[in-house]
Amino acid sequence: MINKLNLASRPFRNRTLPYLIALLLLAFSVGGAILCFAQLRNIHQSNETAKKEISQLETALKDIDADNERVKQELTPDQRALLVGAHKLVANKSFGWSRLFADLEQVLPGSVSASRISVENIFKDGDRIKADLNFAVLSRDYQSVAVMIDNMNNSGFFKAELRGQDLQKTERLTFTEYTLHLIYTPNYTLPTANQNELAREQQGGGQ
Repeated sequence: MINKLNLASRPFRNRTLPYLIALLLLAFSVGGAILCFAQLRNIHQSNETAKKEISQLETALKDIDADNERVKQELTPDQRALLVGAHKLVANKSFGWSRLFADLEQVLPGSVSASRISVENIFKDGDRIKADLNFAVLSRDYQSVAVMIDNMNNSGFFKAELRGQDLQKTERLTFTEYTLHLIYTPNYTLPTANQNELAREQQGGGQ
């Protein structure tokens, strides 16, 4: 009777709990693996979709380039000239005309006045926009025009070349119109000191 009541020789053991914990951990592991696999599959699908879109864009760009080339080949000479003019018009919008007039004002002596200006070409030289200009001025003496040309070539804005001169006479005045070819390179910062004014003062002192 005493032996039946002694439970120390047969301790209590719950063999189900470890199996439940193991199954629970296994379920978490399988769920995590499935989630990671799904994310990897989504990433792979996104990469494939991006590659297809890039390929389609490249094909579309090639088709557009081919169409543009075919259109250019079909243009008449007059139509090509019109197209070039349109491109120049776009360049004109990025050209600082107010800056051009300000730069011209700095290099013109007081005895020289501009009579006409026309744009022959606008082009890019590296990252700078330049312009070929036909420029004409009126003056009573050539010395002032020579000073103006020196001012232009020393300004960093212009390269000036005298192309011709035409004597003009009126009832009261006699003067000459000088025509020049200019290559104008606008500067992005205006000078703080007017060096051309100093040059004019020195010229006046020398006279």
